[in-house]
Amino acid sequence: MGIETADDAAVYRVSEDTALVQTVDFFTPIVDDPYLFGQIAAANALSDIYAMGGEPLTAMNIVAFPPKLGFDVLQKILLGGRDKIEESGAVIVGGHTVEDKEPKYGLAVTGLVCPGEVITNAGAKAGDRLVLTKPLGMGILATALKGGMVEEGEMMDAIDSGRTLNASAAEAMRKIGVSACTDVTGFGFLGHLSLMLTASGVSVRVEAKEVPIWSKAIEFAEMGLIPAGAAENRAFLKGKISFGRVDEVIQDILFDPQTSGGLLISVPTERCDELVEALKKGGVPTRAVVGEILRGEVGTIEVI
Repeated sequence: MGIETADDAAVYRVSEDTALVQTVDFFTPIVDDPYLFGQIAAANALSDIYAMGGEPLTAMNIVAFPPKLGFDVLQKILLGGRDKIEESGAVIVGGHTVEDKEPKYGLAVTGLVCPGEVITNAGAKAGDRLVLTKPLGMGILATALKGGMVEEGEMMDAIDSGRTLNASAAEAMRKIGVSACTDVTGFGFLGHLSLMLTASGVSVRVEAKEVPIWSKAIEFAEMGLIPAGAAENRAFLKGKISFGRVDEVIQDILFDPQTSGGLLISVPTERCDELVEALKKGGVPTRAVVGEILRGEVGTIEVI
């Protein structure tokens, strides 16, 4: 599995029953607390492994850091990342640091998967249902936090979600058997959905009212506090999406770039209820059925 379908990670077969899953991700802080930032960054990097049906094995830190911030800050970032990697069952085996004017942190992660059990973004089939496992709006909330319009304590529900591993959701979908999966990150809900549709050769109808959204994100979106990335995602998808009578604010949130978002899973209709129940039993707080895969013009999205 290479770059052909813009999937979440690369997969390299090393034997008949073993393949490596490899990914890398890093970014600037989206929260003020360095420990929480490290946790969110690690959960975000691990998410690509889970989206491919893999189990994380090793991770390597990637750090850009201005020494003037103090190495106690860097220590807390790395501690947050280490704790989350250890929670996943993987181990940190090293990394690399450079000096920079702006802090950045993330990880390169390697996982394992059986070649016949890889879950890609290219298997969605007409008639499948779409299930989303985390609410949207993290990009808007991070923008509000940077602008001093909200305190971390007022958005801890979203922060806790961002630092929650997608491990339980991945375990549920492996158990039930699904058609396709991707995780929702920088391209936003609609961007990553579009990549899945294009890779799978299908289209989709999304029910906007079923999409889970952080309530405070709606509040700030109504104030016009939309990150630039949302506008870029909208421009990139121009001509591929039709909106029914969907409020402009909700449209913006559907384009909002996420960090450490949930899994977006395409599952056969007859297994959908079983998947939702497995997610519930696995402790996944959000498990919303948000749309249906259709036969139609490839890559197009109808939001109603």
